[in-house]
Amino acid sequence: VKVLRPEYLRDPDFSSRFRQEAQNAASLSHPNVVTVYDYGEDPSGPFIVMEYVDGEDLATILRRNGSLPPGQVTRIGASVARALQAAHDRGIVHRDVKPGNILIGRDGRVKVVDFGIARAIAEAHVTLPGTTLGSVHYFSPEQARGETATASSDIFALGIVLYELLTGDRPWAGDSAAAVALARLSGPVPDPAAVRPSLPPDVVAVVRRALAPDPSGRFPSAGAMADALEGIRPAGTPG
Repeated sequence: VKVLRPEYLRDPDFSSRFRQEAQNAASLSHPNVVTVYDYGEDPSGPFIVMEYVDGEDLATILRRNGSLPPGQVTRIGASVARALQAAHDRGIVHRDVKPGNILIGRDGRVKVVDFGIARAIAEAHVTLPGTTLGSVHYFSPEQARGETATASSDIFALGIVLYELLTGDRPWAGDSAAAVALARLSGPVPDPAAVRPSLPPDVVAVVRRALAPDPSGRFPSAGAMADALEGIRPAGTPG
């Protein structure tokens, strides 16, 4: 059960948006998407009842390991991209793809959580401390400019996640949410090979394409990105 902060209930429009987004999330059925069973509100705040995943999120894994082998990264990335494509096919943009929203089960299965919920939260007329900085590291340039997030924005965010999984660092840093957002609006496309030269060129190429500043330079769909990742066989990786 995930409970959101009760402050959101101060926004009279939040409840209807939250119900709509939770209903959309509940309509998603895919092996790489955490199933939503129920949703509602009580005095503690809005809540979502979801499938339990016996495992941990990628943020926890990153803190422990620093970075992951390229073969594991491509497998995780392909699974997340398949989940995103399933959502995009139904007109649902995640808007908040980040390691904390990607769960890895003890059986190795990859599950993406919180589809659509970011939209309801972003549109809430409530200012809560600390709610922006965590996600702004994974914003696309268009989101940083205040534009509407699209399916291509999710692809960009996944590119940042893969960069971080490969190198152990985010491609952009800053002392504030604004500084982090502005950092990606100028300069070259980040190159994970500059941090970790041993990375397979095919893996680097996928990440850099996903991180194209202009959406037209990215993969045309999350499914196409999944295809590219699944087509990579890093040296020493079976299958």
